[in-house]
Amino acid sequence: MDRQQLQKFVQYLISEHHTEVLPTAQKLADEILQQRSEINQIPGAPDPTAGASADDEHSWHLDEEQVCEQVKSYLSQGGYYNANKQLNSLFSKVREMLRAQDSNGARMLTLITEQFLSDPRLQLWRSQGTPMTDKCRQLWDQLGALWVCVVLNPDSGQHEKHHWRQLLEKWSVIDVCPREDPDFRVQQNGRESYSSREHRDHRYDDRYRDRDRYADRDRYADRERDRRDRRDRDRERERDRNRAAYESPATDTSDSDTDADDSSDSYRGRGGGPPPAKRMRLAGGVGGAGGLGGSGSKPQMPRSIFDRALDAVTMSWDNMHLKNILSSDTYCSHVPDTSSSGSFNSQGQPLWHEPIPLCAARVDSLRSHGHMEAALRLAVSVVRTMKQQQLIAQRKWHETQQSSSTSKLIMHHNNCKMTACTSHCQGGPCSASSCSTTSINAPANLDGWVGHPLDPVGCLFDTLSDASIIPDNDRPRTPSYLDLVGMEDQHSNIRPRYHHVPVVGSRDRSETYLTLAFEVALIGLGQQRIMPVGLYAQEKACKQEDRLIAKLQEIELDNGLVAVLRRQAIILLEGGPTSGLGIGIHPESIPMHTFARFLFLSLLNYYPDLAYEVGLRAMRLPLLEEHEDSDDPLGGNASSSLMMSRSPRWFTLGHIETQQCALSSTMLSAAKGEVMRLRTVLESSQRHIHSSSHLFKLAQDAFRFATPENGPRHPTLLSVAFELGLQVMRMTLSSLNWRRREMVRWLVTCATEVGVDALISIMQNWYQFFTATEATGPVATTIMSHSTIMRLSLGFTQQEELSRPSKLCLERVNVMRKRSSGLRNCLPDRCGCCFPHHDLLSTVHHRQIHGTSRIPDQGVQTSDASYEECSPGVQSR
Repeated sequence: MDRQQLQKFVQYLISEHHTEVLPTAQKLADEILQQRSEINQIPGAPDPTAGASADDEHSWHLDEEQVCEQVKSYLSQGGYYNANKQLNSLFSKVREMLRAQDSNGARMLTLITEQFLSDPRLQLWRSQGTPMTDKCRQLWDQLGALWVCVVLNPDSGQHEKHHWRQLLEKWSVIDVCPREDPDFRVQQNGRESYSSREHRDHRYDDRYRDRDRYADRDRYADRERDRRDRRDRDRERERDRNRAAYESPATDTSDSDTDADDSSDSYRGRGGGPPPAKRMRLAGGVGGAGGLGGSGSKPQMPRSIFDRALDAVTMSWDNMHLKNILSSDTYCSHVPDTSSSGSFNSQGQPLWHEPIPLCAARVDSLRSHGHMEAALRLAVSVVRTMKQQQLIAQRKWHETQQSSSTSKLIMHHNNCKMTACTSHCQGGPCSASSCSTTSINAPANLDGWVGHPLDPVGCLFDTLSDASIIPDNDRPRTPSYLDLVGMEDQHSNIRPRYHHVPVVGSRDRSETYLTLAFEVALIGLGQQRIMPVGLYAQEKACKQEDRLIAKLQEIELDNGLVAVLRRQAIILLEGGPTSGLGIGIHPESIPMHTFARFLFLSLLNYYPDLAYEVGLRAMRLPLLEEHEDSDDPLGGNASSSLMMSRSPRWFTLGHIETQQCALSSTMLSAAKGEVMRLRTVLESSQRHIHSSSHLFKLAQDAFRFATPENGPRHPTLLSVAFELGLQVMRMTLSSLNWRRREMVRWLVTCATEVGVDALISIMQNWYQFFTATEATGPVATTIMSHSTIMRLSLGFTQQEELSRPSKLCLERVNVMRKRSSGLRNCLPDRCGCCFPHHDLLSTVHHRQIHGTSRIPDQGVQTSDASYEECSPGVQSR
């Protein structure tokens, strides 16, 4: 403030609080006017914003009433953008207070939590059995994650932890307290209900699906609820059966105390043992739901949004191995450790064996409380542990395959040359590079890192990447991985610039914080994980995946990062069922289309063969490939009825199929100059894309790539677009699709661009692609139009060759219409020699005699088209 502002400030302050401030003000004024006073002998003045001294506790005045009023006001505004932005700002303020070691940080979070629990909408949602809005659920997720961060403070004492435990337990038993599973509902009789998902489907329809996508979903609502409990019980049995064989032990061989082991178990979810607490752990951290807890038959209370924080209260930082990791950059072992659960890797670097969400929670707590160096050291050890576990899983998979192959050779006396493929490979042996086999008995990772409420991969990535950012005073702060304000305003942030900073104490010169950040994101995105239950959890997984890929795209690739990409791509392809790109994955695994598209574009200019191998492997959609005849009869879309009758529902199937189409389109565009690769991508697309609408979109993309406005044409890619269009015509010929007319017009346009041979082909075989009305209407009219003849510069001979099948088709339909009255004497049994399907002929006969003014449906049109192939004897009648 300048002199005038300071004068106003002092005068207003004295005027507002004259009874309290005036005596002090007069005293200070007298001392200032005395030249030899102590104030005049000391330069400057105390800074009221400087905080306490180094030895004092940081505690400032907190206006609790104002905080409560602000939160209450923001919550009363509902889902308005500005209200959510202000609440996110309060969460960011809490993190800043924790980072500054201000003791009021936890107190302010307590006030916010109490106001959240007093929100009247919670009782309304509970009584109506409806889900809370997505924006509100995101705020609750942040609140729960912040409490995990607070209670994991390594500097907190037992008294503080006991106080936090009492608060969290009190809040958890409140009726309106949200559950850990965002899709959990409680009916009046106390049973779990997922009927509110029907309400959420309408929002999803507008965002992801065509208007006819879910026409028959209500028919299967009751069946889903009955199936869900049975599926959860199968999940629990599957978890217990596969955990020992496919997961590395998560125990530390160094001196670990009981508290650390108990806290580790409490974070395992479905991948570990049951917690000692009496609360039931509901099916992991991605929105799953469980059944009954333990061996008893009495249902227990589902976990609340605060139960993760309650688990974290019992965690300890007293492990000596952990202390050494946090305190020293040079902590290592000179004795190689080859065990899978050892405290050091083969290079002597320290490892930390705990579930990844738990490790990330530790890292986030260290960062939030100002221990940046310790957080960075722990993040490095966690990523090294993830890399080692990835290699161990790959080695176990190869050993399993080798032993399986040996046993099969012995059993079949060297006659078994290949394993049966369940992915509908069309002919020939199924190579490992192209096979998309799935196995129901494959180990299923039910707790995916991507989509987890604590976002462990995002936390580790931010910790390591922030250490690699080039300092720039003009660049705003990088938003935290839970800072939704920063994510929504990401377009206003300047793109960060990264550089390689070697890991302190590392023996590998190529290992930097940036390469580790890049690698942990690749490992997390490539992890095999089961589709979570519920719309909110599925959308959350999609959003976290998109966010991670967006962060990776901000990093400029160099030789070191390309080497990491290549190594991870190979490991993921050869990783078996624990890899999202491996062979033998569970059929309900989340597809890798979005991630594979990023890998494809990143590797294309460096390792094109590897890029196409990744892209082709990721094209599979195992859930739909289990059912060959899964095309939706109402919309030409893949398996809508099937998806609505199964449990859990894949609410984001439309988004997944869109990403699958985008991956195929990207590969087609990149391969437009290579015939063999174009053919391979075409065959893969025809085999794996089950939606006619998405195939049509892919055909349009290929047509656009093949005929650029400025540049040479690509006839091979144009032929690919034409073949895709023909498949779309075959798929929608006998099923309704609201875009059928557009598809027909587009195919004729595409055939015109391909050439005369394509036009002749579709007219000679018109009954395979069009109905009689379509063939004699828009198809024949467009082909025989003057504009088409002029565009193709057809000579007289070519015009005659092109018009012959068109005229023949038109004449056949006209004969049927003109002779309809004469058909009354043509009995179906007399036409059996020329039309073998008696019932179908009777239908056509009835339709031709009893004509109607309305357009016949497509089923009858197909019958008419087949009837036109009757022998000339019938036509002569």
